[in-house]
Amino acid sequence: MNYNTTEAFAQELDQKDPLKEFRKEFLFPKNQDDEPQLYLCGNSLGLQPRQTANYIQKELQDWANYGVNGHTEAEHAWMPYHEFLSESMAKIVGAKPHEVIVMNTLTVNLHLMMVSFYEPQEKRNKIVIEADAFPSDKYAVESQLKFHNIDPAEGLILWKPRPGEYTCRMEDLEQLLETHKDEVALVMIGSTNYYTGQAFNLKAITKLGHKHGAKVGFDLAHGAGNIQPDLHNTNADFAVWCTYKYLNSGPGSLGGCFVHERHANSPKLKRFVGWWGHDKSTRFNMRKDFKPIPGAEGWQLSNPPILSMAAIRASLDVFERAGFDNLRQKSKQLTSYLAFLVEQLNNPNIKIITPSHPDERGCQLSFQIKGANKSVFNALSKANVVADWREPDVIRIAPTPLYNSYTDVYNFIQRLKQVLA
Repeated sequence: MNYNTTEAFAQELDQKDPLKEFRKEFLFPKNQDDEPQLYLCGNSLGLQPRQTANYIQKELQDWANYGVNGHTEAEHAWMPYHEFLSESMAKIVGAKPHEVIVMNTLTVNLHLMMVSFYEPQEKRNKIVIEADAFPSDKYAVESQLKFHNIDPAEGLILWKPRPGEYTCRMEDLEQLLETHKDEVALVMIGSTNYYTGQAFNLKAITKLGHKHGAKVGFDLAHGAGNIQPDLHNTNADFAVWCTYKYLNSGPGSLGGCFVHERHANSPKLKRFVGWWGHDKSTRFNMRKDFKPIPGAEGWQLSNPPILSMAAIRASLDVFERAGFDNLRQKSKQLTSYLAFLVEQLNNPNIKIITPSHPDERGCQLSFQIKGANKSVFNALSKANVVADWREPDVIRIAPTPLYNSYTDVYNFIQRLKQVLA
């Protein structure tokens, strides 16, 4: 597309946008002057869909009306409530419904998956992650190494960008695994890096890890609802994600988990278990030995919080109507437009460190502000822009296709110009 820098052009793009009506389905925060904020922070916390309150209120009302009988008699019975989410969630992450489960929170699910898929042997005991993985991932894998009496200084292999670069190269991961080919038990990568916004080639990483005898898993915290990870065809062993960022389910809401169907009923896999993962037909017999439900459901521990799931269902219903392929297409256009406008600033102090090719990123662009002391970010906040700062010098901007517009992108650039001036 041939972009230009006028406001009229942004407005024209919005008029032609087939998804423009979905913006009205979200609640935008306002400042002290009751003006809607320019919200570009869906990569940290997604906006609330207008229908979320109704979905939650429905479950509260059923609780009031039915009490414990709501587990079976509520309009959306609580006993199988997680099943109402599986098909929609599977579409978003490119999986089969029985490969997906909504449960727990992200790092809890990551630990549960590593119990099953990190099996250190005497020599093959190392874990590969990207050097600048989200801190929680690094803490989790280090603690798993320590649990198995492995020093993280020895057991953790970091996939690093080259000196002077910000993103990781696939050929460097290939070299790492070739060097440590008999030592790596698990490759665990964030599908979309939280800092740079780089989206990795999950299929290539999985193929490479499996070639060298390692299990492969992904953290989709910044991927689910943003890129299409196509998990089943990627052939990854597992994946985990949260739902409060691009999936708009509310602060601290439940996470999701993927287990490839080839592991659906493997008796060889170790796992931590709880009664909600037990065979549904005998779950309430109470005195039966544990028999896991086939598929991802078998990793459940406890009956889920229905109010959190109601919020997730509200958001997934919006995704169903919008169509994820449509959202991904708009996302690429929004970030390309944003990148174009930043380049037109011709400011040597601003550098986009996110990959330039739209297929190698989601809807986040990360701006390095040279010599920054957070003053630019603070000034943007005072200009009613909600963005995200990451030390030491990066501002993350995420025009989210469900509710952000091309005019939002245009207005952000105008406010950035004012701040820089």
